[in-house]
Formats: sequence, structure tokens, C-alpha cells
Amino acid sequence: MSEIRRDWVGKTLAGLVLGGSLAFAVAGIIACSGQGPKDAHKLQFVMWSVAPIWLGVLSLVYLFRSGWHAWAWLGAVNLLAFAGFRLCQHLAG
Repeated sequence: MSEIRRDWVGKTLAGLVLGGSLAFAVAGIIACSGQGPKDAHKLQFVMWSVAPIWLGVLSLVYLFRSGWHAWAWLGAVNLLAFAGFRLCQHLAG
């Protein structure tokens, strides 16, 4: 039987904090991308897309070697996602 690693707290916190912000950044990119008005169906899709993205990141965060790796990689991905969101906002108008 395998033993429980000690860095599960760091991984879990990285998944909760950085996974949540990543989910909101990706949802923002989805919201501002595409053509046409922001109708109710698109906004509803964006709203409901946050939870699966967040839970996906939270479930995959345990594949990192350590809590520090999880924080570093998710932090870098967050920076890229928010930069993409700002670019999408800038290009949309």
C-alpha cells in the first residue's frame, strides 16, 4: 500500500486557488471570443463552464511532483491565461 505524501495540502491549495482563477480566465476568454452579441445562451454556457474547468484542474493537480511544482506551473498558466484574456478584451473593443 502506498503512503500518503505530505505535499497534498500544497497541491490542493494550488488547485483551489490557482485552478479557480484559471477557470475564470478561461471563461472570460470564452465570453469575449466569437462574433455577435452576447446572448443568453452564450453567457449561460460561460457561467456553467467555470465549474468543470475548475474541477478538472483540481483533479489533475495531484499529478505534479510536489506542491511547489503545482504552484509554479499553475501560476505560469494563469499568467498566460490572463494575458490572453486581456488581449481578447483589447481586440474585442
